[in-house]
Amino acid sequence: MPEFMDVHNHMQGITAEALKAAHEADLAAQGEENVIFKSAWADPSTGKVFCLSEAPSADAVLRVHERTGHAADEIHHITLEV
Repeated sequence: MPEFMDVHNHMQGITAEALKAAHEADLAAQGEENVIFKSAWADPSTGKVFCLSEAPSADAVLRVHERTGHAADEIHHITLEV
């Protein structure tokens, strides 16, 4: 299944607890779109959050994030990995 890295640009000040809660919300909803969220990372000072997932499409990733209340600003299809 294709992998995607999505980016949220406006989450300044996010805490570890809030990141965990957002990730858990995604995990709870991921089955509705056949998405598998793998990991999430954040930089609270810049407000950037990054999520790695496997999904049938970028649209499926976006729909899960929208459903859980934190739509992604960018979604990138990962085509090369080392």
